Amino acid sequence: MLKAKQIFKNYGEVKVLKGVSLSIANAEIVSIIGASGAGKSTLLQILGTLDKADSGTLEINNQLVSNLKGKALSKFRNQQIGFVFQFHHLLPEFSALENVCIPAWIKGDSKLAAEKKAKELLSRMQLSHRLDNKPSQLSGGEQQRVAIARALINSPSLILMDEPTGNLDTQNSVEVYKLIHELRDERKQTFVIVTHNQEFAKQSDRVVEMKDGVVV
Repeated sequence: MLKAKQIFKNYGEVKVLKGVSLSIANAEIVSIIGASGAGKSTLLQILGTLDKADSGTLEINNQLVSNLKGKALSKFRNQQIGFVFQFHHLLPEFSALENVCIPAWIKGDSKLAAEKKAKELLSRMQLSHRLDNKPSQLSGGEQQRVAIARALINSPSLILMDEPTGNLDTQNSVEVYKLIHELRDERKQTFVIVTHNQEFAKQSDRVVEMKDGVVV
């Protein structure tokens, strides 16, 4: 469901990605590991269309994404890709429910329809009692589950996660990985996870290692 071919990316004189090719099957959980500076997060940003490669092609669900621009690219990203980051990126002035609703509102869902989906997801995350709480009133594990619910609200086919357990304790990390496997089994979604945690990476269907801008 995802094909990246010969992805190159430079930042000035620094060569970050040096011809990365990667294929990922539908409903596969793939972890990308490697030392800091290996190019993992840059690759994830490009796979998520948040950054553009200098050269190479990216295809997601038979759509040549590397040819999309402007509103067409934004619409594709909003409907097809979900993001979970290490630092949650929840908006502090909004409640948990509102944070989860935001991608659905951007998509064009009504307030009622978005809230219905958000409540179902937050219930699935065992956060029904936290709907009206702001991020500052939530624990780190609760914030990350809100972020995962937000990533899922538009039922994207691809979920990209950058160090999703980086700020969590062991118990919350275990819960997040358990949730990822349950969601894949239930929804047949594809997960690509950048992580430094090799123990959790081993729970994936496949581990991809990067070093110095290439897949090794």
